[in-house]
Amino acid sequence: MKKEENKDILNEMSVPKAVLRNVVPAIAAMMMMLIYNLADAFFIGQTNNDILVAAITIATPVFLIYMALGSIFGMGGTSVISRALGKGDIDFAKKVSSFCMWGSVIVGFVFSLILWLFMDSILQIIGVSPDTAGPVRSYLNIVTIAGPAVMIANAFSNIIRAEGLSVKAMIGMLIGNLINIILDPILILWFGWEIEGAAIATVIGNVVGASYYILYFYKGKSILSIKLKDFSIKNGVLRHVFAIGVPASLGTVLMSISQIVVNGLISSYGDMAVAAIGVSMRVMMIVIMVGIGIGQGVQPLLGYCVGSNNWHRYRDVFRFSIILAFGLSLLSTFFSYIFTEKIVSAFLTDLNALEYSVEFVYIFMSTASLFGVFYVVLNALQAMGEATPSLVINISRQGIIYIPSLFILNSMFGMYGLVWAQPVADVLSLLLAGGLYVVAYRRVYYGFTKQNQRLSISKSIG
Repeated sequence: MKKEENKDILNEMSVPKAVLRNVVPAIAAMMMMLIYNLADAFFIGQTNNDILVAAITIATPVFLIYMALGSIFGMGGTSVISRALGKGDIDFAKKVSSFCMWGSVIVGFVFSLILWLFMDSILQIIGVSPDTAGPVRSYLNIVTIAGPAVMIANAFSNIIRAEGLSVKAMIGMLIGNLINIILDPILILWFGWEIEGAAIATVIGNVVGASYYILYFYKGKSILSIKLKDFSIKNGVLRHVFAIGVPASLGTVLMSISQIVVNGLISSYGDMAVAAIGVSMRVMMIVIMVGIGIGQGVQPLLGYCVGSNNWHRYRDVFRFSIILAFGLSLLSTFFSYIFTEKIVSAFLTDLNALEYSVEFVYIFMSTASLFGVFYVVLNALQAMGEATPSLVINISRQGIIYIPSLFILNSMFGMYGLVWAQPVADVLSLLLAGGLYVVAYRRVYYGFTKQNQRLSISKSIG
């Protein structure tokens, strides 16, 4: 009965209701992730040591790589599974979900091993100062323990949505994040473990979140599988998942790399500038997470429509999602802008850091209302299985447009030019995404139309 209800959500429920049914839990899950990301910096800020805020700013991009690797399996698996379910190919969907589980375990372990073996070199690359080197090392040494769990939690918070179970996906993230938030003040402030306490809370929260998803599958309530006997890389499983997952994850990988570049460039202006950029980026994430949540929430609906060749419903879902995304992004930008000073002052105590951070937030927010539209277009391309346009868009916003802009604008206008690089990249990337989407949609739609015409002719002849 539950499985039939999930199908009804994807195929028969009214478009506004179906979109909201998927998007609201997805946004809530992203907000939980945001709170989780803010929690460490917030409680570290309560130690009144802005050097530690700078340290966690430097360490975060490295930790984000785990989430990016999880997105390979999560976003790629969701797209492939959604289309497989739309076609009624449940056996293939099971193979894909099992591959995503065990792939997350293997890759998470290997990346943790690499971090442990090359920690000294990595610290030099990410731009630590003599004051931040020790805290950054301590944080990374601990969080790498939970590498596979971080990847599983991130991957399956997406994959479960392919069944239409957005609420279930949200609960898993909620449990892990709440545990992290509860443990942060206890370990950071009460026990006095400071940045090590933040790392331990992160490890425990991710292990619990991953365990929730694993338990759900072992109870047999899903039409998917994580059993080792269903694991396979053959019959296009690995190829199809990576074809979508790699472009989808490159956005997060390049976000991590670009943050490392930003930290390296802005470190020449002092540790307080590093702390300020870290806090301002976290404020900007309020709007970004809304956009990501809308995009991730609507992708299974779009993917199911593509798989079932229901293009009329696809267009209705896409149109409604674009309007919703722009409206919510604009609203979240407005509230973030109004409360910028209060939010920033909760993290920083140094007057220079506070002043820098407020100014940085105002610059970032100049294009924040576009985030929702950008992520809907990106996820629509992934839902259609359009790997190449997805790849181009992801490497543009955080890579081939943004990173050169950082160096060019920093050399021309100094520290504030460096900050303006993000709005410039946002506008150019959205224009590129819109153009690529129009081309890809026409190609996929007319491809399906011609295929159906040939099938109709064959049946009439037969």
